[in-house]
Amino acid sequence: MQEQLIQEITQNVLKQLHNVDVYNEENKVPIGVSARHVHLCREHIDILFGKDYQLTKKKDLMGGQFASNECVTLVGTKLRAIENVRILGPERKASQVEVSKTDAIRLGLNPPVRESGKIEGSAPVSLVGPKGVVYLNEGCIVAMRHIHMSPDDAKKFGVENGQIVKVRFGSERGGIFEDVLIRVHPTFTLEMHIDTDEANGLGIGKQMGILIK
Repeated sequence: MQEQLIQEITQNVLKQLHNVDVYNEENKVPIGVSARHVHLCREHIDILFGKDYQLTKKKDLMGGQFASNECVTLVGTKLRAIENVRILGPERKASQVEVSKTDAIRLGLNPPVRESGKIEGSAPVSLVGPKGVVYLNEGCIVAMRHIHMSPDDAKKFGVENGQIVKVRFGSERGGIFEDVLIRVHPTFTLEMHIDTDEANGLGIGKQMGILIK
């Protein structure tokens, strides 16, 4: 207990004197790499797959979400397409498309970096399904990097919902991700979500990140 107290005091003093970030090797966070995917509202499921169509579950995800067996094709403003983009269920109030920056360039789009659900003023994109086509005036974003955690996890790390932190990676091409959003909910399990561009950029595989407050 005394050693831990001394370590905490030392870290706080270093941060205040030298204005540097400090981190604890125990603050490890598992990483999940999110590929491009789509969330759909009821109206758009009906158009793309047929009236009253129900998405079928492929794999359970945290927070009551699931990866479905169904996929769509994304078409950008320059008629460039990306096929077989998976839909995540359950249905939402508003449809949303999450892509990496590389995907966006391929589609000819310029989506903003946003927290999931905040799609106002985001990029347009078209969705093509087996039964129809949906054009979204807005809804395409590059997802803001974030960490899912339960209230117990948040207490352990000393953070709260909506807080912005940093996460350090020690891979061969390691570095620090800034502007990482904390998302806390009782149904969440501890995991940081980054997209494929971010994972490839720092050579991130199965190693853990270290949360920096």
